[in-house]
Amino acid sequence: MPSVLIVDDLISIHEMLDAVIQPTGFSTVFATDGEKALARYKAEKFDLVLADIDMKPMDGITLLKHLKQYDPNSVTIIMTAYASTESAVQALKFGAFDYLQKPFRVDELIATLRRGIEFKEIQAQRASTGGGAALKPEDIEGRLLGTSPQIKRLIQQVKKLAAVRTPVLLVGENGTGKTSIAEILHTVTGSDEAHFVRIDCSLSSETHFRQGLLGLNGEGGPWVREAKGGTLFLQHLQCLPEAVQKELVSVLRNTAHGFRLVCTTTEDLEKMVDEGRFNDELFYRVASLPLQLPPLRERKEDIPLVIKHFTTQSSNPQIDTNLIEFTDDAMAILSAYHWPGNLTELFQLTSKIASTTETRVITSEQLPLRLKELKHWPTLAEFIAGQEKQYLDRVLHASRGDKAAAAKVLGVDPARLG
Repeated sequence: MPSVLIVDDLISIHEMLDAVIQPTGFSTVFATDGEKALARYKAEKFDLVLADIDMKPMDGITLLKHLKQYDPNSVTIIMTAYASTESAVQALKFGAFDYLQKPFRVDELIATLRRGIEFKEIQAQRASTGGGAALKPEDIEGRLLGTSPQIKRLIQQVKKLAAVRTPVLLVGENGTGKTSIAEILHTVTGSDEAHFVRIDCSLSSETHFRQGLLGLNGEGGPWVREAKGGTLFLQHLQCLPEAVQKELVSVLRNTAHGFRLVCTTTEDLEKMVDEGRFNDELFYRVASLPLQLPPLRERKEDIPLVIKHFTTQSSNPQIDTNLIEFTDDAMAILSAYHWPGNLTELFQLTSKIASTTETRVITSEQLPLRLKELKHWPTLAEFIAGQEKQYLDRVLHASRGDKAAAAKVLGVDPARLG
């Protein structure tokens, strides 16, 4: 029988909740404040904690923080006064599973408790099986190419995310690999029959969202039903119409634990919340596990390896693309370029060169002129100190010896160029 620790400083609330919860198959234990509840939880452990937000000496938010610190897998539902939505959203920020606004309906209470138990069971199941499907090295390393510290750290983060079902927010510029990570997480989360439902929020209208995403009565539309057991992938979440954002919160409260929710954004959603352009509750529901993806210009050392991979994936009827090489001069230009389109831009360029070249060795003359223009080169500050002299020499060469032009692009004194 699932156990619920109920925390409220009013005995009358204990009696009322006991009367409505016990007949539905839950066992109940009570505490009158946060300190007593924390001690009780440490002594016995409970499947769920149902805590009022307004208590003394330890309030519900403080209790929530202590519970998460003691047991990261604890599942806490916060009860709050009807007018205290802001406090409820804060609870989501600190890891609450959900919240209930007083006065709440009995069916709403029981449904929330059952969703909490379902989530708890999913956590336990994934822990017992080592985090879902076996995560093979090639599932990640084969798609997140590189040996830079940024990529190594990203790979470790993705491995950790694969072991939980919590919503994930992927943050990064266009072309940095957010879709690849979403597909990796889907592979290790769902069964072979599970669907990967991909929705681009920048391309759909409000009417389209209401039909496909929201549905009727907050139960979700056909996109949500199709994602059950799999992954709902919302790209460019910052483009979701404001009128839809609040309604999506209700859908997620009712359905989010039936699928893996992965969202992406190219903008700072927290800043959008502060500016009133994005729903704060939706943000905290989707951003509990944010993952920042580095742009390609911040991991230059990975570019040769990525180019080699993209080249061998291309097809050329005249040349075996596995044997294609780039001269040092060509690779220097490719490594120095700013890559505003990141991996997508690099893939398109490399694939075109590899599939159309008539020579096995690619020289700098075969590269597009735009890669060699100074306006596309990054500033000196974006290069590590060990590459400084080599980089200065290349920029000066590209500027045909015009020190003033090179210094202007670099943002340095012309005297630095010798």
